[in-house]
Amino acid sequence: MVSRSYSNLLDLISCDSPKIGDSTGVGNVSKRLTRVMTAAGIISELEEEYSTSSTASDAPSVQREKLIIVSNQLPVRAHRRTDGTGWYFTWDEDSLLLQLKDGLDDNLDVTYVGCLREEIDMREQDEVAQILLDTFNCIPAFLPADLLSKFYHGFCKQYLWPLFHYMLPLSPDLGGRFDQSLWRAYVSVNKIFADKVMEVLNPEEDFVWVHDYHLMVLPTFLRKRFNRLKLGFFLHSPFPSSEIYRTLPIRDEILRALLNADLIGFHTFDYARHFLSCCSRLLGVTYQSKRGYIGVEYYGRTVSIKILPVGIHMEQLKQVMDNEETGLQAAKLCESFKNLVVLLGVDDMDIFKGISLKLLAMEQLLEQHANWRGKVVLVQIANPARGRGRDVQEVQAETHSIVERINKKFGLPGYDPVLLIDKPLQFYERVAYYVIADCCLVTAVRDGMNLIPYEYTISRYGNCRLDQVLGLDPLSPKKSVLVVSEFIGCSPSLSGAIRVNPWNVESVSEAMYSALCMGDMERQLRHEKNYWYVSTHDVSYWANSFVQDLERACKDHGKRRCWSVGFGLTYRIVALDPNFRKLSVEHIVSAYRRSRNRAILLDYDGALMPQFSVNKGPTEEVLKVITSLCRDPHNTVYIVSGLDKETMSRWFSFSERLVIAAEHGYLIRKNNESEWETTVPVIGFEWKQIAEPIMKLYTETTDGAAIEATESALVWQYQYADPDFGSCQAKELLSHLESVLSNEPVTVKTGPRIVEVKPQGVTKGLVAERLLSELEEKSVRADFVLCIGDDRSDEDMFEVINQAAAAGPFLSPVAEVFACTMGQKPSKAKYYLEDSSEILRMLQGIANFSDSSSSTPLLA
Repeated sequence: MVSRSYSNLLDLISCDSPKIGDSTGVGNVSKRLTRVMTAAGIISELEEEYSTSSTASDAPSVQREKLIIVSNQLPVRAHRRTDGTGWYFTWDEDSLLLQLKDGLDDNLDVTYVGCLREEIDMREQDEVAQILLDTFNCIPAFLPADLLSKFYHGFCKQYLWPLFHYMLPLSPDLGGRFDQSLWRAYVSVNKIFADKVMEVLNPEEDFVWVHDYHLMVLPTFLRKRFNRLKLGFFLHSPFPSSEIYRTLPIRDEILRALLNADLIGFHTFDYARHFLSCCSRLLGVTYQSKRGYIGVEYYGRTVSIKILPVGIHMEQLKQVMDNEETGLQAAKLCESFKNLVVLLGVDDMDIFKGISLKLLAMEQLLEQHANWRGKVVLVQIANPARGRGRDVQEVQAETHSIVERINKKFGLPGYDPVLLIDKPLQFYERVAYYVIADCCLVTAVRDGMNLIPYEYTISRYGNCRLDQVLGLDPLSPKKSVLVVSEFIGCSPSLSGAIRVNPWNVESVSEAMYSALCMGDMERQLRHEKNYWYVSTHDVSYWANSFVQDLERACKDHGKRRCWSVGFGLTYRIVALDPNFRKLSVEHIVSAYRRSRNRAILLDYDGALMPQFSVNKGPTEEVLKVITSLCRDPHNTVYIVSGLDKETMSRWFSFSERLVIAAEHGYLIRKNNESEWETTVPVIGFEWKQIAEPIMKLYTETTDGAAIEATESALVWQYQYADPDFGSCQAKELLSHLESVLSNEPVTVKTGPRIVEVKPQGVTKGLVAERLLSELEEKSVRADFVLCIGDDRSDEDMFEVINQAAAAGPFLSPVAEVFACTMGQKPSKAKYYLEDSSEILRMLQGIANFSDSSSSTPLLA
């Protein structure tokens, strides 16, 4: 099979770009590829139209939309022929990746990328790959045995999987210490998967859906190659709290890689909340809920967060229930457990499924309720563990030991209270156990989702064939009882289940006793609650919902310009609105040199000095730049800050021509010899007597918070507090202050880690108006305006400047206006710079011209 992956992306932007796809119909591209990113810092331009006169293609004129599903394993099984001459393949009907197709549009072409469970000899790989592509639309990734072992059994199963299930590697016996060679193997495998995706990818049309923790850095490798790729990721395991996740040495790399996706899915709100908390604490990125959707703001892109537990394949389960084999097996089991109440457990034999705790609860039940001896049996189906190692062996040994002890202690002739089945069962055999079980126990100590309770609920609903075989009245109401751990993903969605803490053996034992003694009416009501949810939220619903949200998250891709930043796993895309672009130093210096009357308005807090800098005073570089700008007689320079007037006077009295504004524009001073003036009339500050005690209350209860008082305002800041708790307290304080100050002439606002109360009408926009009015009084019309800010309070300045540029008498008809904010975010500014250092470099660029020019005063 000819490889269609291209490691040299420069080939893709050449005039004779190779075509992706072949006559099989996989990956055919009817349009020429757009230009792609080849180096960091280069803008990738979206070609809105394709040339109609381009070279003719043998691809069809109408192409089906394609979804590329990427997972560690393909949804196919490989079987060696009996004569040993080759392989044949079948669909894996139990694979979630195959089942989710039922929820997708029939016109959507689905291609799979992943590994096979079986090892394929290198000499057979090309033939196998071609068969899988032609017959199953699958692209296999063949991994060398040593690399696979390090990737899957090493990094994924020995380190990542335990950590995500809250097990810290405190000793070599607990998951193993972090090994850089295993991490390198993990990255290498993700690169291999990226190459395989590239073989069938049309980046402008196709959607890519990556699954689970095995491929968490894959989004970065795909985004590197095509920055407008429509990319979704779903995590099928728990995501740990930040206290656990922060111990991961490569924590930032994984978070940044996941944020290169457009949509990230989780089974529960808890997992999503932990992920968002990690992003906030470790990367400093913010998130918000808007119209029901949660979004993470990341370098101008909004990464959507999806919370939806996966469901079961209803049709497959119903077909199995309708099989004759299932009915015969269920009848056989009914006879075996005649006159016994059956409790059922179905778990993998691993350390997180809590099998031993369940058995201890059963032992306690029989100990405390002797009347149930000989009447109840616990059937524990133990599926083979997916991992390997000493911990699995210890779980097996402990399980067998407890079972042997219980049966020896409470067993009777012909009766064992615990039946342990530690061999693989066919699906129909498992369903037969579901059908005859009076209660299902799922008491994992930590699990991503766990669909066993869902399967049990549907199986207990039964059908006509099963009712007939088991001698049940088809009109009688269906009943079932579930006891589930509160630490598994399906727990929040099963409102009819009895939830337990699996670590509390007494609590689990009591829940088992409640299930045994529960009346028929309550059993029926609990069953109906669970059945309604499970039957309406199946795997089809889950897949369809995710794909719809992925389309919504990617709908604006073509409207944004993209800029690549960073190398390796720090790579990310900066996405910009078409009218919002980075301020070029060459551009503004050129405009500055052409102009004769300049108005410069600079925010100090956050823009000239970093917002959370320990030393708030201006640096030598800042003072030098401002001095140079003020020395040029063609310039009118304003400095705006939220600081008090005493501090501003102490720092900025070095220039006679510098105008300074304090307290966000409430106070202003024309030069170092003038008195401070208020920009708006204020009746009084009696409201401070109301607001300050409330702020003190929140300060006392929020470690790291403080109150900053100025002449006009009170500011509650929490930059040194815990980010999550501080944000929670700020929201509560905002609501509290708005309530008690509703009749006062003040405004309550939030900002970057602050809550501020100030008189109504006081905004930085007043300073911009003052600057323009001063120029008008001097009969000067500015032909160059520079306004720089960094946060929400500076938007008022941008608005005034933009209005003046659009239809104001204050500016020259040929005036060039530069409203510039810091960072990529929704703003009324038209330009942005990344941080304070970039702003300072830009100001130094224009200041250098002022120092070198021989100007004559025009602003007399």
